[in-house]
Amino acid sequence: MNGPLSVVTIVAALVLAAWYLLRSALNRAPSRVDLLLAAAFSVLIAVFTVVAVVSLFGDSRPSDTATFVGYLITTFAFIPVALYLARLEPTRWGSLILGVACLVIPVLVLRLQQIAEVTGA
Repeated sequence: MNGPLSVVTIVAALVLAAWYLLRSALNRAPSRVDLLLAAAFSVLIAVFTVVAVVSLFGDSRPSDTATFVGYLITTFAFIPVALYLARLEPTRWGSLILGVACLVIPVLVLRLQQIAEVTGA
């Protein structure tokens, strides 16, 4: 779980969070480009999820697999749900939804790394 993909995911999430929160502070609704950026970030999260699922079938599995899978499902679903909610809210609050969602992703990724490290994955 520790690797370049985790770092790229965390950095991308923080950059996008800063961008969306800035747009929210400037009273700007999410534009089409913002929504496409969130969709592209969802693809990155999907790749991260696939790599994590493949690691579950390796020789070093987390002892608490249920917790690991729960965090993985949450990580996978979080940005698409935020994207859906942001589309429903075409005001500055839509940008805030995307910004806060992007702030949660690094926490989820770090927690997945902790679960994998504690058990030797």
